[in-house]
Amino acid sequence: MLIELRVRNLAVIRDLSLELGDGLNVLSGETGAGKSILVGALGLLLGERASSDSVRHGADRAVVEGVFDLSARPDLSELVLAAGFDLEDGDLLLLRREVVAEGRSRAWVNGSPATASAVGELGRALVDFHGQHEHQTLLRGGEQRGILDAFGGAEEEAGAVEALHRRLMQLRERVDVRRARFAELSERADFVRFQLREIEDAEVEAPNEDVTVSESLSRLEHAEELAMGTGSLHELLYSGDGSVSEQVAAARELLSRLSRFDPALDDLRVQVDEVFHRVTEVGRTVEAYASRVEVDPEGTERLRRRADLLFRLKRKFGPQLGDVIRSRERLRAELAEIEDEEEEQ
Repeated sequence: MLIELRVRNLAVIRDLSLELGDGLNVLSGETGAGKSILVGALGLLLGERASSDSVRHGADRAVVEGVFDLSARPDLSELVLAAGFDLEDGDLLLLRREVVAEGRSRAWVNGSPATASAVGELGRALVDFHGQHEHQTLLRGGEQRGILDAFGGAEEEAGAVEALHRRLMQLRERVDVRRARFAELSERADFVRFQLREIEDAEVEAPNEDVTVSESLSRLEHAEELAMGTGSLHELLYSGDGSVSEQVAAARELLSRLSRFDPALDDLRVQVDEVFHRVTEVGRTVEAYASRVEVDPEGTERLRRRADLLFRLKRKFGPQLGDVIRSRERLRAELAEIEDEEEEQ
């Protein structure tokens, strides 16, 4: 119960201390005596909006304090302790609200700073206004249920229902969390599968395939130039009139005759013989290469598409093709983990 109300510098009140006794307390007086100011002061303790206009003229702040005895209401003592505040002298609760003339307001519970909403929440549990257009306990659904349960003697059953309802809400929250997590996993799994399919469909196995494809594509794209060039090289070295092999053969024959007159030229003849055989071998190799060169438009286009695919994979998962292969293994492992967690959900 409220045992004391203190008001300083509120409206026309300079300093007032009102002590209340057990049972019914009545304040009476003519219109303008200040009864509504006391009601307004009590309203501040209930968390009503503070206005700097309520500060007494000439004062820098208004202060309202209420002292409550909770000895007969252990439930309210638990509410105060649950809110994180200590009780003074065992069962006394002091609420304090201060309004500064500049417009700011502050609140305290048993000397500890608190928000106006916290003070108001405690105040509403302690005080109830009954009057025209005033906030009333009977208009609050929770209070209505409490009165009805108390009247019907079903407070214990109501507590059990409340506990079951609280448990139901907790289970629903867990279900919602699991559903959200499942949706998140499903979305991530789809993305991982998409990326994994992109790599697996490319069937990349060798980390240097891009180099091999690039070399092969270069040969196919320049097949005509290679065929003509190696053909000309074959004629120059081996098959054409006045080819290198013919001239080296002539030099070889000349040195063979001269070395009969001077054995010192025999070493030169041996070296020329080696040149002749090397030129002949290169000429035949070039001929064989030229015969294998083939213009293949379809093969060229196929390799171009493959090179483009490997380039896009490297840009997305690379920078090297080996990184693409490692990304494939990482995605496979991640997908397996997601699927395991989906089963657990």
